[in-house]
Amino acid sequence: MANAAKVENAPIVMNDGLDGLFEFVDHSSYESEKITAPRYSYWKSVGRVFFRKKSNWFFIILFLLLVLMSIIWPIIHQYGIDAAGNPNLGVTSLYNKTPWEYFEITGQFDLQWIFGTNQSGNSNFNALWSGTRTSLSLALICTVINMTIGIVLGAVWGLSKTFDAIMTQVYNIVGNVPFILLISVLMYILGTGFWSFVFALCITGWLGIAYFIRTQVIIIRDREYNLASRCLGTGILTIVFKNILPFLISIIVTIVAAELPSYIGYEVFLSYVGIGLTANDVSIGSIINTAQSGIWTYPWAFWPAVVVSGIVSIVLYVLGQNIGDASDPRTHMA
Repeated sequence: MANAAKVENAPIVMNDGLDGLFEFVDHSSYESEKITAPRYSYWKSVGRVFFRKKSNWFFIILFLLLVLMSIIWPIIHQYGIDAAGNPNLGVTSLYNKTPWEYFEITGQFDLQWIFGTNQSGNSNFNALWSGTRTSLSLALICTVINMTIGIVLGAVWGLSKTFDAIMTQVYNIVGNVPFILLISVLMYILGTGFWSFVFALCITGWLGIAYFIRTQVIIIRDREYNLASRCLGTGILTIVFKNILPFLISIIVTIVAAELPSYIGYEVFLSYVGIGLTANDVSIGSIINTAQSGIWTYPWAFWPAVVVSGIVSIVLYVLGQNIGDASDPRTHMA
């Protein structure tokens, strides 16, 4: 019996021929809860999908060059300043000169006169980049204001039935007024100028965005987790920012992609017809408006602004659409 007890309590020794094939594993409740699947990062996946398209690199570099030129060049060469650094008071001999005519008059080469002079005798190149800065600033400010108001009010609009009844009537009334007509009337009342133009573009510009967001919110507001949150007494704003808006990121990015170039288009068109920005607030639209009379006789003053306007609008639209596609989680599966 003693020998049997010794045999029973003896340690288990693995076969020497099987050493290295098996090992004892300690049980750990913490380790058992770990997920072996790779961690998913939404924004990393967005970046991976977006930069997978090689064309996006080209558009990003082109857009950065335009932005840098519109910021740096007006600082180095102020619009309305001649080559000697003095205010250009409009010397008749410099009116509407081609680049080569200006070089013959001054006898010097300078990049800022590569597009010649305009009707005031100022550099078209300087005016172009100062105008690009103004147009980009206007589009960015209007987009931020309208998107912020539209997203927040649109989300609340889709959740609150009382607010929905009021805003639907407001939308039915204001939404039937042509946007261009409304802006034109406001500009005639307020007068031309940068901030007057911003106010005219933002006073009702958020309404269409809010209505679209409201429609998207109605689609997802009655999902189980939202109903559970409301039953637990969660506030509307908390539901909006925690439960709803994260699901609309790709839609919001797509709206931004359309809004940015649209405001540049509004600025160009309204300044072109003379009710946008003033000549003092030089912009792409005001440049085109000033140079339209000499579209064929002085093309160096007209066409560079048209080309830059087209490039900016196309680049913003393409980048925005590609970011919107990359923001859709369904594109992250591959």
